[in-house]
Amino acid sequence: MEKILILGGTGKTGRRIVRRLKADGQPVRTASRTSGDVPFDLDIPTTWAQALDGVAAVYVVEPNLRTGADRQARMPRFMAEAVAAGVRRLVLLSAYGVGHADDSHPLKAAEQAVRGSGADWTILRPDWFSQNFSESSWLPGILDGTLSLPTGNGRTPFIDAEDIAEVAAASLTEDRHSGQIYQLTGPRAISFGEAADLISEATGRTIRHVDVAPEVFIERWVADGFPADVARSLTDLLVAVRDGRGSAVSDGVARALGRPARRFEDYVAATSAAGHWN
Repeated sequence: MEKILILGGTGKTGRRIVRRLKADGQPVRTASRTSGDVPFDLDIPTTWAQALDGVAAVYVVEPNLRTGADRQARMPRFMAEAVAAGVRRLVLLSAYGVGHADDSHPLKAAEQAVRGSGADWTILRPDWFSQNFSESSWLPGILDGTLSLPTGNGRTPFIDAEDIAEVAAASLTEDRHSGQIYQLTGPRAISFGEAADLISEATGRTIRHVDVAPEVFIERWVADGFPADVARSLTDLLVAVRDGRGSAVSDGVARALGRPARRFEDYVAATSAAGHWN
């Protein structure tokens, strides 16, 4: 039986997709740099063939968002090799707002490559993940009691990674999602301060959101080892939220799954009950 390949299969969305597909009895192969069923690196084309062997559908993730001609070219090259190897369906994890980005954006090149691949395709454009508060760079601030981000009182509709995974799993296995671009958000926009308050209420701890200057935030990320251009790009996305240019609420989850997106409050309750903020 032909397999479904999940790039970044141990990542935030990848492992959730794998869990859903396996529960449905789908044959799955995971691929990543450091773990998974097969070693895979987009920067090393010699790792691609083994990952693609016997694969009919691929969940595609671009792990490196640094700009540059080499990074823009590698995703189109991978798509072409995937289709040549027999892949008939591609599902790309993109990001909210990429549709309006210029051609220098790495994910813009990835979207264009997917759409021009000749395979059936689906593009997912999620907003900020709710799980960033529990599994990513915002977790230390939550645990310390002070979440310092350059977001002010801006609001955005955080999307639960479980919803992203469910849409992705459906898109990998159902024909009706072919040719669709799903903007994925939660059901309402909230501020980071409100998010901190909801987590405080659930955990019984005091957690504050503190607005910081973008320059200070960039300096902190660079000090933590992030490349300056990546730190600047991610900071710009957060500043956009502060400036009132956060993502609009969309119906992508409802269009794909026939149900509303999960509420941030539900994510908080489940995450707190699981002890992730202890």
